[in-house]
Amino acid sequence: MNKKKSTLSWVLDFAGRKAGFFGGSVILAILGVATSFIPYLLLADIVRNLLEKNSEWDYYLKMTLLMALCWILRLTFHSLSTGLSHYATFNVLGGIRKQLCEKLSKIPLGSVLDDNSGTYKNIIVERVDSIETTLAHIVPEFTANILLPVVMFIYLLILDWRLGLSNLIAAVIGLICMFIMFAMSSGEFRNTVEKTRILNDTAVEYINGIEVIKAFGKSKSSYEKFVVAAREGADCFIRWMRKCIWPQAGTMSFLPATFLGALPVGLLLVKNGSMEPSEFITGIVISAGLITPLVTAFSYSDDIAKMKTIFGEVTEILTRDDMVRPSSLSKKPVGSDIVLENVHFTYKDKEVLHGINMEIKNGEVCAIVGPSGSGKSTIARLIDSLWDVDSGTVKFGGVSVKDMPLDYYMSQIAYVAQDNYLFDMTVKENIRLGKAGATDEEVIEAAKRSGCHEFIMDLENGYDTVVGGAGGHLSGGERQRICIARAMLKDAPVIILDEATAYTDPENEAIVQSSVAKLVKGKTLIVIAHRLSTITDSDRIFVINDGNVEASGTHDELLISCPLYKNMWEAHRMVKDEVCHV
Repeated sequence: MNKKKSTLSWVLDFAGRKAGFFGGSVILAILGVATSFIPYLLLADIVRNLLEKNSEWDYYLKMTLLMALCWILRLTFHSLSTGLSHYATFNVLGGIRKQLCEKLSKIPLGSVLDDNSGTYKNIIVERVDSIETTLAHIVPEFTANILLPVVMFIYLLILDWRLGLSNLIAAVIGLICMFIMFAMSSGEFRNTVEKTRILNDTAVEYINGIEVIKAFGKSKSSYEKFVVAAREGADCFIRWMRKCIWPQAGTMSFLPATFLGALPVGLLLVKNGSMEPSEFITGIVISAGLITPLVTAFSYSDDIAKMKTIFGEVTEILTRDDMVRPSSLSKKPVGSDIVLENVHFTYKDKEVLHGINMEIKNGEVCAIVGPSGSGKSTIARLIDSLWDVDSGTVKFGGVSVKDMPLDYYMSQIAYVAQDNYLFDMTVKENIRLGKAGATDEEVIEAAKRSGCHEFIMDLENGYDTVVGGAGGHLSGGERQRICIARAMLKDAPVIILDEATAYTDPENEAIVQSSVAKLVKGKTLIVIAHRLSTITDSDRIFVINDGNVEASGTHDELLISCPLYKNMWEAHRMVKDEVCHV
């Protein structure tokens, strides 16, 4: 996507095939302008006839009926125009949200994690929704309310150019006030956007961390942080309004005050005999018609500025660099060997992996261990193509993952992270996400083989139990086991368990480990774990330290050759013994 595209281009892009409805809305708005202009001419003619003492009742009745017809037509054209613009606008909002969600699935995970989830929620839901009224009304109403005064002004110039130009005297003063208002408010709206974002992020953080806040008695300090964010969120709006209130009042007072110049100039022209009274009356009637549409048109100026800012937020996400992948598979992988060659990776301007070289054979059970923050999970995410390497290569079956379509490669990997997520659906539907169209029997079989069938059956509605937002109705261990069942149902040749048993108790962990051992026959299993006792039987263990592969081998080999692994093993056994004694 072109970062230099205008807001209008983005709107038409989001509207897709419905963009033509905006064009239809404009055409109807123009017809509405025409039917709005005619009554002013009819009214001027009526006044002229009154001054000439025309007493023909039929004439006045005919003119009145024509004015009424124009009024009905104007309302009809306006309603149809607004209806079309609303229809197109809802397609724009849907297009924005669809493209944002699609984009988040195509950009590297690190780019997504750089922003708070509350920021994305605010943009996709509230911010996008806030432009609906402006976008739906600005096309027909702004068009009509700008075009009508233009048509009237041209007519005034034809009637008498001096009277026409006199209408601009107040407009010039109003425009000066408007430019002052824009200059004084420069950056203020963007500041309100930033403060609102901080408020949203703080609110999400406060709600998500309420359990920890209460447990450690930090309610006061945490609430004060939220209060400060809320106060700043309100103060920035008040400061913005205070800075702009006087120039805004000048704009709204002078800009539509066409009589300020038209009346004295017109009277002077009539007094000097250079204008007929009937022309003066017609000109004054037309001048009066310039007021209302101008006020309405310029009332959208703030909304247009806001909409432009919001589109800037949306397009900032949409113009981020995608993970570049081909659309079709040119070379099919052979087997499922995974090779990392001289892989470097940087996160937030800090290199966290420094030339990683690893080889995981097809059907091998491999473990990745190391101190916290050493880069274990980063390696797993690179293998799963959630991130792209800065340099080096990740190969699958002899083919670089960058040379495979993302959908194809994702179908080859089943990934279970330590921060497992369940959707607010039934247990059955959450497991079925692993394989679209899976039968109930297949779902239940995957649950049984993953060791979670029994606890699911003990739930209120069994497999039809709704797990709640993020799986909140279940324990951490239960959520993990359902996610493992989901990964097993996917039946991918490579399975990655990233601290997947972190929240399971020893009894359930043994069940899960036993189930996994049966399920991975003929598959490649990559396990990332802190509990070293769970990976002692691995075919190969990679020890990661500070973004480097310090050693690799079997459990027994590493106890002899790798001091770091030996220390980790002894520390693990010591902690395990202390827990057992307790």
